[in-house]
Amino acid sequence: MVIIHFFSGMGPKLLDATGQGVLWGLMVLGVYITYKLLDIADLTVDGSFALGGCVCAMLIVQKGVNPFLALFLATLAGMAAGLVTGALHTAFDIPAILAGILTQLALWSVNLWVMGKSNTPLAKVDNMVSLLAESTGFSQAKASQLIGIGAAIAVVALLYWFFGTEIGSAIRATGNNEDMIRALGVNTKWTKLLGLMISNGLVGLSGALVCQSQKYADVMMGQGAIVIGLAAIVIGEVLFGWFRNFALKLAAAVIGSVVYFVIRAVVLELGMNPNYMKLLSALIVALALCVPVAANKWKAYRSYSEGVEQ
Repeated sequence: MVIIHFFSGMGPKLLDATGQGVLWGLMVLGVYITYKLLDIADLTVDGSFALGGCVCAMLIVQKGVNPFLALFLATLAGMAAGLVTGALHTAFDIPAILAGILTQLALWSVNLWVMGKSNTPLAKVDNMVSLLAESTGFSQAKASQLIGIGAAIAVVALLYWFFGTEIGSAIRATGNNEDMIRALGVNTKWTKLLGLMISNGLVGLSGALVCQSQKYADVMMGQGAIVIGLAAIVIGEVLFGWFRNFALKLAAAVIGSVVYFVIRAVVLELGMNPNYMKLLSALIVALALCVPVAANKWKAYRSYSEGVEQ
C-alpha cells in the first residue's frame, strides 16, 4: 500500500519524466548511431545538444522564427557540428574521441556567441509545446509527451528506412567490419562523416525539443548528455536485448531513455541529492559494461577448469 501511495503521489512527476525521456530519446538515437553502429565514442554530443537548444531559442526569441522551422534549423546546426568532428577525424586522421572533444570544447564558445549570454528564456513566446497545450487544453507535460512520442515514432521509422538503403547499410557495415567494406569499394571516410552528421543532427533536434519543452536554453543543458545516452542504451539492451528487428532495437533505445528518466525521478523523490545523479548514471553504464565481460571471463574460466579436470 505504501508503494502504491508513493507512485500515485508521483503521477505528475512521472508524466513529466516520461515526456522528458521521450524528448531526450532522440538524442539517445543519435548516440546509438555512433556508439552501436559506427563503433565510435563521439563526445561531440554534449556540445551539439546545447547547440540545438541555443539555436532554437535564439531563432524563436530574437528572430521570431516559426518554432517548427527553428526545429529544422537547429537540426542542421547539429549536423554542422557533426560535420566538423567528422572532418577532423576523416580528413586529418585525428582519433574520433579527440575530434569529438575538440568540437565539444569549441561549441561551448559557439553557444555563448549564438545566444550572447549563458541562457535564454522562452517564457513569453509561443513554441510547439505551448501551442499544442493551448489548442488541446493539455498540460505542458502532456503536450511535451505527445510531441516527443510523435517525433520518436517518425524518427525511428525514418532511420529504419534509411539504414535499409544502400548507403545506410554501408554505414552499418563500416562499424561492423571497416576493412571488409573498404575492400568492397566503399569510401569509409564518407560513411563515417555521414554517420556523425546524422547522429549530431538528431542530438541537435533533441536539444531544440527539450529547449521548447523546458522553456529555456542554457549553454550547460548538454552537460553529461553522452553519459545519459549510454545509460539509456544500456537500459534498453538489458530490458529488450532479445529484440532482433532493427526498428525494435531503435525503439528500445528510446524506451531506455524513458526508463532512465523515470528512475531518476523516483530516486530524486526518495531524497537523493541531485548532484549525485551523474554518479548514478556513470555507475549504471559502468556496471552494464563490466558485468557481461566479467560473466564471459567467468564462463571461459569454468570451461578451462572443467577441461583441465577431464
